[in-house]
Amino acid sequence: LEELNKIIEEFKTTEVFEPDIDKNEKFLTTKIRKFKLKNGKTIIRDQLYKNGKEGCSAIILPVTKSKNVLLVIQPRVFTKRGVGIELPAGYVENGETTIDAAKRELREETGYEAEELICVGSFYQDQGCSGAINNLFVALGCEKKYDQHLDEDEFVKYFECTYDEAIELVEMGYIQGAESVLTIEKSKTIIKNNK
Repeated sequence: LEELNKIIEEFKTTEVFEPDIDKNEKFLTTKIRKFKLKNGKTIIRDQLYKNGKEGCSAIILPVTKSKNVLLVIQPRVFTKRGVGIELPAGYVENGETTIDAAKRELREETGYEAEELICVGSFYQDQGCSGAINNLFVALGCEKKYDQHLDEDEFVKYFECTYDEAIELVEMGYIQGAESVLTIEKSKTIIKNNK
């Protein structure tokens, strides 16, 4: 925990201010849609878009060749702690499959590559206002092969621990993102069978 807390401290927010950004270049946008149902009724709903897309994503639980898991730590400024401890994840790009997105995000955020990726499930991010689906993967046989390749405004450090320690971090409230918690939970059988 001492090593993890040092990384958390490094990414905490020190100042909040309103940047001068063109209002037309927003990451989050909505469209109002009208739907006619088979029962003849009509409903109106806002649909959320992220960077002009639905925002489907891949979440990856990387398991190293030594059977440890990798977590990532990064600023999550709207949370109480201001820093997130989670699994590598990212959006599916245009023309990319979810498995290709998982491979790319794992490589970009950690520099690791997996021998095998197994999909353990998926869920809608917020089915009341979005069609975005989160796809959950376990990446087995991960090995460090590259340097991290992060966007200019992306600050990510990775942290290696045992699977049991990751579960303990969930129980202690360090890992709180639903996508990470669910991926860890849905991976239990695969992790148990690969010990």
